[in-house]
Amino acid sequence: MNYNLITILGPTAVGKTRLAALLANRFDGEIISADSRQVYKKMNIGTGKDLDDYIVDGKKIPYHLIDILEPTEEFNLFLFTQYFYKAFEEINSRNKIPFLVGGTGLYLHAILKGYKLNKVEFNKQKYDELNKLSIEQLRDRLKKVNPKLHNTTDLIIKDRIIKAIIISEEKMDILPENPEIKSLTIGIYLDREKVKERISSRLKYRLENGMIEEVEKLVADGITFDKLEFFGLEYKYIGMYLKCELNYNDMFQKLNSAIHQFAKRQMTWFRKMEREGIKIHWIDGADYKAAEKIILENYFS
Repeated sequence: MNYNLITILGPTAVGKTRLAALLANRFDGEIISADSRQVYKKMNIGTGKDLDDYIVDGKKIPYHLIDILEPTEEFNLFLFTQYFYKAFEEINSRNKIPFLVGGTGLYLHAILKGYKLNKVEFNKQKYDELNKLSIEQLRDRLKKVNPKLHNTTDLIIKDRIIKAIIISEEKMDILPENPEIKSLTIGIYLDREKVKERISSRLKYRLENGMIEEVEKLVADGITFDKLEFFGLEYKYIGMYLKCELNYNDMFQKLNSAIHQFAKRQMTWFRKMEREGIKIHWIDGADYKAAEKIILENYFS
């Protein structure tokens, strides 16, 4: 099989980014992030960017879809696929190997299964009409027009619900066909207890080294606590702590438990992908030699 992409996936805290950077350095590649939050500027610790991981032997490995939007801007699956294919073609034009790296199951699935997503023109009149409805009425309407809703975050924020309804109900512009993706996919597997240990240790470190201050700065810059929930678990629970709805210990315990559950759901996504025919070459931990061997034996065969 002639591959044109290498995908590195796995749950949070298993070392995907560093492994991908080492492999991209070895095989002259560039990295495309498949993370729904790392696109945002000013959100480094809570999203786990770990930009030092991209430096190998003193050289910065090129990466894409990181720090490209302000926290006030919209990002969704459609935009991700547009950014992905643009980066994919740019990397190919330089005769480099694109590495897709991340743990956002929906985003990975969209690329590996070739979702055909269409563009909807913004309808201000309809937006204003929908905005008069309560959030409960909007949720009911969205569930009726799109019972197979992929992204449950569309049910949290009123603006997102309205836009999701418009996308489901409006006439869509058909976009040009995207290039066919043939991915050699490597999955990093770790024993669940080891993943939980890593998550807890990493969370403690991040909380003690600026993550709370990062969220405080976002709030000071005008990001609402409702919007913080959209940005994910770390921002949600630290937001609750800042509002004095949780004390520090309860915040840590609840956030830690929620991230453990999130990692479990990530693995559920990956197993679902396998059932749908996506071949994943699993390796035990972020084993560079094992991943290198898979690439040498498959990508270049």
